Amino acid sequence: MFFAWLLYKLVFDFIIPVYRSTKAVRKQMSDIQQHMRQQYEEQQAAQQGYNSQQQSSQRPGPQPPKRDDYIDFEEVK
Repeated sequence: MFFAWLLYKLVFDFIIPVYRSTKAVRKQMSDIQQHMRQQYEEQQAAQQGYNSQQQSSQRPGPQPPKRDDYIDFEEVK
């Protein structure tokens, strides 16, 4: 009778709670990983959109000033 009680206590007070907590932790870790993966994919999509927008609107390098726009500096004494 003592062994049956001990087995009952072992199963219901130790094994089942450990199993439930392990299952809950694994589910939380899976949810966190899925959330992080989703954020990463959104970030990558935004980065790719930004890069393609930047490339399409990118202007050629700075143009040298026109000769007509240049004013000579004269030193005044």
